[in-house]
Amino acid sequence: MASDKNAPTSLVKRHRLSTRLWHWTNALCLYVLFTSGLGIFNAHPRLYWGHYGANFDKPWLELSRFGARWTLPGHYDLAFSRHWHLAFALLFAFALLAYMLWSLVNRHIARDLAFRKGELKPAHVWHDIKAHARLRFPTGEAALRYNVLQKASYIGVIFVALPLIILTGLTMSPGMDAAWPWLVDLFGGRQSARSIHFITAWALVAFFLVHILMVVLAGPVNELRSMITGWYRLPPERREPEREA
Repeated sequence: MASDKNAPTSLVKRHRLSTRLWHWTNALCLYVLFTSGLGIFNAHPRLYWGHYGANFDKPWLELSRFGARWTLPGHYDLAFSRHWHLAFALLFAFALLAYMLWSLVNRHIARDLAFRKGELKPAHVWHDIKAHARLRFPTGEAALRYNVLQKASYIGVIFVALPLIILTGLTMSPGMDAAWPWLVDLFGGRQSARSIHFITAWALVAFFLVHILMVVLAGPVNELRSMITGWYRLPPERREPEREA
């Protein structure tokens, strides 16, 4: 049955204030950290594995310097890039910690991100993959709940990628090496940590681009309103075909 485009819809509260504040703080921090990180990377655009890496060592990846338009401050200034990177790294880390703790208190993680019974069954996962591939977004009350692909990606970013990029960043700090020498052993050396840091940063960029694409395809005005004000207009119900058991 085709959906009734003229069916009445209502505004509902979708995102809590803590989620919205963290979302926009995170967006600002990741932008500054990525662009200033590229400025730092330009000082030595080579990556190695292990404890050591210098001009005469063989890198596993060697790139040209990134153009000034991609970096902060917009020209080569290693000291300036480091200042911005370290300042926003602190804001980023403490904002993530505060969000995690508050999400435990208000049960956001247990209520919205935890997988429910049956969601990880192959048939259910395959159904969500096909729906995403066909750009068939949830409608009605279902639009207020994260599907299994969203949950998996958000859990991966919040509990794996973001802590990983913070820990590898700390491993590259000589001061932290002295205070927490186990970090160097954990990642197999400072150069390995630098490589993992670089890879994770680009993985987050890929997640960001897919996230923006989904927002545009799902309806940018409605999605942005929900992340700014918290209020979301429910899409009209659409009758879905029955799922295979």
